[in-house]
Amino acid sequence: MTFIVMLVMFIPIGITIDVSEKINKMIENKVPFDKIALYYYHFTVYFANLLFPIFLFLSIIWFTSKLANNTEIIAILSSGISFSRFLKPYIIGATMVSIFALVMGFFLVPAASEGFNNFRYMYLIGNGRNEMRETSDVYRQISDNEFIYVNNFNQEAKTGYNFVLERFDGDKLVNKITASSITYDEKAKSYNLMNYVERNVGDLDDKIIVQPNMVKKFKFELDDLTPVVYIAETLNMTELDKFIEKERKRGSSNINAYLVVKYRKYSIPVSAFILTIIAVAVSSMKRRGGMGINLALGIAIAFVYIFLDKIFGTLASKSSMNAFIAVWLPNLLFGILAYYLLKNAKR
Repeated sequence: MTFIVMLVMFIPIGITIDVSEKINKMIENKVPFDKIALYYYHFTVYFANLLFPIFLFLSIIWFTSKLANNTEIIAILSSGISFSRFLKPYIIGATMVSIFALVMGFFLVPAASEGFNNFRYMYLIGNGRNEMRETSDVYRQISDNEFIYVNNFNQEAKTGYNFVLERFDGDKLVNKITASSITYDEKAKSYNLMNYVERNVGDLDDKIIVQPNMVKKFKFELDDLTPVVYIAETLNMTELDKFIEKERKRGSSNINAYLVVKYRKYSIPVSAFILTIIAVAVSSMKRRGGMGINLALGIAIAFVYIFLDKIFGTLASKSSMNAFIAVWLPNLLFGILAYYLLKNAKR
């Protein structure tokens, strides 16, 4: 019950802060009210999922501190009930919250993430639509033996510049197409290439085709050429696994960022158990400062956890650090802390 009250208290506060920060931008862009309402529904689901473990952590500290201050925990343990038995209802509650968070992460959060990010890029961020896609130095593998490159892509015009497509037979280049620009025709599902040059590499000589303008169909579409930067967050687990495998074959430089999204779907529910044990261990002792000391200590631990989670997640996304280690390292460190605090609390 305390956990639900904590959610009901903090989510409106989060929405209020977000509205105060973005209201001027929304008015400036004349955003319809129905889109704003939908955005804050997605905002609630998106951030509630991320903060479930923290809300659970703070609610346990609040509830357990009240028991400790009323000397009820001492009475419970003095009656012969072990600390492990005292901890059992907390673990059951953490299990229920974790299962709910897992289901949300698999099914509800991807749709909420798409709506949340689409709104931000359309109405709240400087260049909006251009920034929501990878548009500079796009290099991708579109099949086992085909590679494409675009120096720059204009999302509004659906046009890429300095286009190159190379086909290989093993390690040998057999065909190369270049164009000064390539424009996507959405209706025809084809591409218009300006200053088209095609070179077919032969054993003795090459065959070169030069055209001022050429219309061709390729195996890739616009979303393959310039994917949305937050695409991984909008996919369910099955789609995400397929997408990661597809991007790995293409040699994408963003694989780590996609893996961070995948591993966090599992790490968030696990963190609920770890933070539950820490919360009970920290708040089950009666302190001279009362509930305030326990809450201050709990909030400090929560902020350290969030800080480490963000730091390691960013490191994995932007560097060669292993994504699995980066996502699970905060849980490992806090798991060790939970074990230490639990041993001391039992004493």
